[in-house]
Parts: sequence; C-alpha cells; structure tokens
Amino acid sequence: MEAIRWGIIGCGDVTEIKSGPALNKIENSSLVAVMRRDAAKAADYAQRHGVSKWYDDAYRIIEDPDVNAIYVATPPLSHEEYAVAALKAGKPVYLEKPMALQATSCRRIVEVANSTGIKLTVAHYRRALPLYIKVRELLESGVIGKILFVNCQVLQPFQSGIIAKTAVNWRTDPAISGGGLFHDLAPHHLDLMLYYFGVPKSASGYSANQRGFYKADDIVSGEILFDNEIIFKGLWCFTVPVEAAQDHCEIVGAEGIISFSFFGSECLVNKQGKEERFKFINPLHVQQPMLEKVVSYFQEKGPNPCSGEEASIVIETMDRFTL
Repeated sequence: MEAIRWGIIGCGDVTEIKSGPALNKIENSSLVAVMRRDAAKAADYAQRHGVSKWYDDAYRIIEDPDVNAIYVATPPLSHEEYAVAALKAGKPVYLEKPMALQATSCRRIVEVANSTGIKLTVAHYRRALPLYIKVRELLESGVIGKILFVNCQVLQPFQSGIIAKTAVNWRTDPAISGGGLFHDLAPHHLDLMLYYFGVPKSASGYSANQRGFYKADDIVSGEILFDNEIIFKGLWCFTVPVEAAQDHCEIVGAEGIISFSFFGSECLVNKQGKEERFKFINPLHVQQPMLEKVVSYFQEKGPNPCSGEEASIVIETMDRFTL
C-alpha cells in the first residue's frame, strides 16, 4: 500500500482524541470514512473531524473502495464479526482491545487472518508509549538483577474518575464487554506483562461480584507463572473506598525494584537505598505512536507491533482468571 486510507467502525468516545485524529497526522495515512449505528452521531463526527464519508452500516464501510484498512473500535461484542468481515474483504485490521469476548473468538479471528494472509494488529498501544518502553529497557539492562516477582494492584472506587464513562455503561454488561471493568482495563496490564516476560507457563485466579452494583464481577485476582519462573500476582477491585484506591505495579528483582502506575507518566527505580525517577509526557493522541507502527507494518516497512496471537494469549489468561 502506498497510503493507508482508514475507515473506522465505531467512531465513539475512544476515537475522539486517543486515536481518530492521529490517523490524519501520520505520514501515508488518512481517515476517509467513519461508521456508527446512530447516523446523526456518525455525521456529526465526520463533520467535526473533517472526514469526507460517514455510514450507519459497518458492511458499507468495509465494502467502500476508497477504504483500504479498517479500524474496529466498537464495544467487544462485535469485534469478531467486523474483524472477520474486513479480513475476508482483504482489508488489514487494527482491532481495539479487548480483542474479543473470549479466547475462542480471538482464535477464530487469528485463523481468518492467517488463512487470508491479511494483516491484523491489536490495539495494545501502551507497548509504544515512552514510559513502558523505558520499563522494558530497564528490565533488559538488568538494572534490578534477576526478576523474581511482580505485584499489580488496580483498586478503584465505584465512581472512579480514571475509568471511562459513556451514556450507556456497556463496560459493566458482560454480554457486550465480556465481563466488567476488569475486561476493559486488564488487557493493557496483562499485555505489558507478556510484553516484558514472555508466554505464561500457567495462570489461575478467582473473580466475584461482591457489591452487586451491576451484573459483572467487580473483583478479580490472578496469578501467572512465566516460562522464566517469574511469578505475577494481580488484584483488581472496582468498589473499594476512596482511601484504598491504588494504581500500582511493582517489579521486584534480586537487586532492586521498578514501579509505575498504569494511569501515570513516570517509573521509579529503587536500588541500594537510592531512587531514580524517569518522567514522560504522553502524546495528545495517546495511540499515535502505536498507529505509526501499524501504518509501517501495513506498508511492509516494519514488524507487527502486537499480533493477534499475542493478544489472544491475553484473553486466554483473563479467561483463566474469571471462568
């Protein structure tokens, strides 16, 4: 492809700032069409973002000859359907996380991508942000020695200010999201662990709906044993008192500790009684660094920044925590 001409299926909140505008700021990339089931909202998005075409039918944007790549940004319920349809139409796909409702759906998407030979990337965009690249560099440099274990705690009040909100809270409807807020946030957290430490050897966990505010589980705990004998322990709870709120990941090595926040912009290295702090500024369009890599991959100029196979392992791990 000389230029990537994008069509977005599901031009909702996630595409307003995080990703949509970036598609026109990347070399050899442009946003030419958007789709949303609400025609008025699709037209409004197109008008505000200077997009020439809009649709209220996903299959019309997939069939549009001016569109040669599809960004699926709908809630997870329809990820499998639209990703498969786009791949079968011969159009590369950038697929929002979580990849699909469950691992079986992820595997079907990957099978279609492999059988058609059409490119597929999943939007685990934190891999391309400076903070998380720095953490990986620190780990690979051996600054804290042999990695022993990882402790992750994401604890938020029921009305948390850091969790995205929409008019219809589909994120807590398991039929649409695959679960609750764990399914919305943990894909990023677990993908980073796989990005840092490789393929899990085993994983297990527990989940429950303790407070009954919605149908989905509101607490999840999980453990992973990686091939290199690193142990990960995670706890996610979305109904804690304000005083208990945390967003913290701590990687403990034989010679020190690396810690960071998933919603923050810095990481700390504590070693031999000294602290070193690395601060970063996220881009306005937080997915732009990832999308730059995606465009390069679609043009055969670089590797896949997050394959369907990798993203499938994330969902398989989540399934082991919650089923």
